[in-house]
Amino acid sequence: MTLGGSGGSSVVVPRNFRLLEELERGEKGIGDGTVSYGMDDGDDIYMRSWTGTIIGPHNSIHEGRIYQLKLFCDKDYPEKAPSVRFHSRINMTCVNHETGVVEPKKFGLLANWRREYTMEDILTQLKKEMAASHNRKLVQPPEGTFF
Repeated sequence: MTLGGSGGSSVVVPRNFRLLEELERGEKGIGDGTVSYGMDDGDDIYMRSWTGTIIGPHNSIHEGRIYQLKLFCDKDYPEKAPSVRFHSRINMTCVNHETGVVEPKKFGLLANWRREYTMEDILTQLKKEMAASHNRKLVQPPEGTFF
């Protein structure tokens, strides 16, 4: 996130300020409540490890299922995308079937990462991807199984 200044210059918001902003937004709840996220460890001063939750979209094989994900923001976040891994087993074209890792080359938001994108954007886009025609009817592992 950058803040515009006079003369066309911009100020880059420091990593920790950006993550505090994301934490506050994640704790308040997002939109219709089907996507949420927060820190794994409130004592982690570097704010690296996060847990996300997605409730599967209506009119898809995912409807009503609750999916847990792990997001890891290294020192280069938000310049570089976080790593994203499903903890809950899921069958999607952009997710490695053995590890649960969301493969950046197969998931446009990570492949074309921009500094302004957020963890909320990732989770919201993954939910949309669940409802996409190529994912919405794929046979899924039993509910409650994990990678």
